[in-house]
Amino acid sequence: MATPPPLPPPPTVNLWVVLTESKRIINAHSRHFLALSLLFLLPISFPITVYPSVSLLLINQSSSSHTTLSLLRQPPNADDIDPKTILLLLIAYIVFVTVFNLLSIGSITYSIFQGFYGRPVKLIPAVKSSFTSFLPLLATLVSFNSIVFAILLILALAAFSLTRVIELIVPSLDASTYFQALSAVVILIFVAIVMKLYVNWILAWAIVVVESSWGLTPLKRSRGLVKGMERVSLSMIVVFSIAQSSMVWISTVIAASDIGNGGKMWTNAFFVVQIVITSALLTVLMLYNLAGTTVMYMYCKAVHGELAWEIAEEFAREYVSLPFDDCKVPHVVSVSYNG
Repeated sequence: MATPPPLPPPPTVNLWVVLTESKRIINAHSRHFLALSLLFLLPISFPITVYPSVSLLLINQSSSSHTTLSLLRQPPNADDIDPKTILLLLIAYIVFVTVFNLLSIGSITYSIFQGFYGRPVKLIPAVKSSFTSFLPLLATLVSFNSIVFAILLILALAAFSLTRVIELIVPSLDASTYFQALSAVVILIFVAIVMKLYVNWILAWAIVVVESSWGLTPLKRSRGLVKGMERVSLSMIVVFSIAQSSMVWISTVIAASDIGNGGKMWTNAFFVVQIVITSALLTVLMLYNLAGTTVMYMYCKAVHGELAWEIAEEFAREYVSLPFDDCKVPHVVSVSYNG
């Protein structure tokens, strides 16, 4: 009796494997994720695309208005744009984007998690999950930002103190020049530390939604799961950061060129089409970023041996596969880990 050919080795977990699995789940529930993108992601991508043009236009009008008034020595006009208006616009922009970002994390992570196991993916439970996980996600975000701010504060105080000490030891040294050089070094160190933290904490948002934890707990949990998968985490951060930053950069460059025309490009059809295309591409990138993070969370659990029992439970359940559900069946994870 001929022996059956050996099975191919399981794939090594990398960015391509994660994105391929994300694409499989999104394609299997395309209308569902389209609805979630329109509800939560498009309201983020559109302001991100438009905000550079609006803010630069307001700043330009404000500066030119004040310059004209100072030259003519006329009293302030009610039409002048107060700097407080620009600050309030910035605050409103940050709050709006943060709220919808947390809502999108809750709904899309929940949906990807359900789709990964082949469970029914429905809109109402996904929306409910976005509101249920909002406060835990907000608490985790505050914890994350508090740690980052504390690191920045410590580095800034260290740079300032070191500059004062050197100024006392060597009075003839130009303190301002030395402080600028030291500040550049501190910034590089700060960026490296934050990047390392984000590599370790990339799964925190998925953990908040799936495991119902919050605060520092998902950060510690993410650090444990990412061990051995740092390259995948770093590659995901770099790829999506570059891609999304490119969209924002394009909008900023076009907005800067629009200032010379006095904001008249808003009446240009090409400019409007560019806004629409950039917003759509940014929406797709954010969708795949959230999906990829959730899939990576599942693969990290598989690598650490935490997924075997959960998959066994899924296959133990009764699941009716409809004729059009070929892509929605439970998915078995088999990965190779090169530690």
